Amino acid sequence: MEYRVSVAPDFAELAALHAAAFGYTPEDADAGQWERVLSRSLCWVTAHAEGRLVGSVNVAWDGGIHAFLLDTAVHPEYGRRGTGTALVRQAATEVARLGAGWLHVDYEPHLEGFYRGCGFVHTSAGLLRPK
Repeated sequence: MEYRVSVAPDFAELAALHAAAFGYTPEDADAGQWERVLSRSLCWVTAHAEGRLVGSVNVAWDGGIHAFLLDTAVHPEYGRRGTGTALVRQAATEVARLGAGWLHVDYEPHLEGFYRGCGFVHTSAGLLRPK
């Protein structure tokens, strides 16, 4: 597996990866959004197997010490092989190198074991959906 840090991927390929990982169509993944999203990111990490994009994670930030892990995705054909964990750990290493002091992540309950395995600890947080 090859991991790349902040090297722009093919955005259509990234949309297809997210479609496969999260169960929606590539059209719903909106390849056009990814250039805009990554241009605002602190960093991102992609995983490649035999030249194929098979995993990605994005890190947003507040411009200061807080970074936010978003959209951890691994193609189902490459799941449960440590790819997701390696993506998150590479992202954490890059976040530290770039000077952020905290890496936050929100996740659904079924992903708690995965993120604990990546080194995250559970904290209380709030969530509001603006109207």
